[in-house]
Amino acid sequence: MNDNIINYKTSQLSSVPISSVSDKDYIKAAIATHLKKTGISDLHLRLIIKQEANQGNYTKAIALLNQLLSRCPQSAIDYNNRGLMYLKIADYDQAMADFNQAIALNPQLDRAYNNRGNCYAHQGNLRQAVENYEQALDINPYNQKVWINQGITLRELGNYSLAIETLELAKIIGDQYLGRIYAERGYTHYLMGDWNYAIADYRRALSGLPPGDRYEQKVMQWLAQVLEPVIL
Repeated sequence: MNDNIINYKTSQLSSVPISSVSDKDYIKAAIATHLKKTGISDLHLRLIIKQEANQGNYTKAIALLNQLLSRCPQSAIDYNNRGLMYLKIADYDQAMADFNQAIALNPQLDRAYNNRGNCYAHQGNLRQAVENYEQALDINPYNQKVWINQGITLRELGNYSLAIETLELAKIIGDQYLGRIYAERGYTHYLMGDWNYAIADYRRALSGLPPGDRYEQKVMQWLAQVLEPVIL
């Protein structure tokens, strides 16, 4: 299985003669040709999709998900995942269509409501985003990501007190995203004018984030923002 993944990554897709079409169509046709030749399994295909997504190759991941959905047209999870890839490239209409389809196929898929909420938030529809987060939490109140997203969105709506309360609830659930929770709570305190609380939370966040986490740079910028007037 690992050998097949390596072969996929290093295969010469340029051998497929489709020079007259767009890059997106080129990728789609090349991947389809490759999959047809190898007779790759659904499980293996999902592993490749995850690998491409983790490496930021969202267009390739979408092309692969198209192939997967042609095999599994009733798969809510695959529609949700393709919607997430569209969300990553800011194609909000396609993302929303996929999240809607995922929910239609499986109304209990809390991740799809969360992702649809994120899509609404990116479009500036914050109240609709909150409604979707609430739907996700009705299904799974232990989804820590949803609590965090809801807290951030409530803060964007200017409801700082409820945002703090929501992030506190996220913190109770577990330690997986503790660094991010402290960071978002710190920024909320900063906007409320509680700078000492903000600094304390930023420092907790930096100590709680995994080494090399890309979120670390954001927290350092927030910390510098609140410390700058003190330094001057």
